Amino acid sequence: MAAERTTARRTAWERYTATPLVVLGILFIVAYSFWVLLPEERGQARAWIGWTLLISWAVFLVDVVVRIVLTPRGHKWRFVWRHPVEVLSAVLPIFRALRVLVLLREVPYLQRRSGNAVRTNILIYAASYAVVFVYFISLATLNAERDAPGANITTFGDAIWWAIVTVATVGYGDEYPITAAGRFYAVFLMAGGIAIVGTASATIISLINEQIGSARDQEKQRRSTGGSAPTDPTD
Repeated sequence: MAAERTTARRTAWERYTATPLVVLGILFIVAYSFWVLLPEERGQARAWIGWTLLISWAVFLVDVVVRIVLTPRGHKWRFVWRHPVEVLSAVLPIFRALRVLVLLREVPYLQRRSGNAVRTNILIYAASYAVVFVYFISLATLNAERDAPGANITTFGDAIWWAIVTVATVGYGDEYPITAAGRFYAVFLMAGGIAIVGTASATIISLINEQIGSARDQEKQRRSTGGSAPTDPTD
């Protein structure tokens, strides 16, 4: 009974804090973008950006701690294991950006369980995560690399080009990180690239198989009726 009450409190906490955290996540992305892309900015604006980054980190840390505390005893490690984005958002900035995408779960169409809805869900999540992932890794890598002696990733253009060719598993080698932090982001990006490419490939194969299956069904129906199969009004 106590475990049920604790879980109910955590559910209520998650429901009430979801939207504020998404808003804060958007502010974090904007602030971090300005922080990295406009390093020459000084004065009050720079101070506000710094405070936004600090406050967002503190809020995400508090959120994770509260959710773990409100998880019933004996299930806390399971919560950590099953919510890696939420937990890591208290440690790495990239996951704070990814938590913005939580609002996609509230779209009514994406809560349906038909084949088309599931595929649309996967496509939207994959595309959204890929864009945010590549963009934020590019910013973080640029921030780590541009002032390092001998660095060749010194502009956002360099960073975004390097991130795209890396996540696409092409890797021309014309741009590459030389700092420890930059290489850490590179490893993270390569792992994410495998997941993104794998998801895209699986979705495309699923769509092709579905179209082939539909064509076979129509052909069987045509043969069984001795005429032409009815056309699909959506075609």
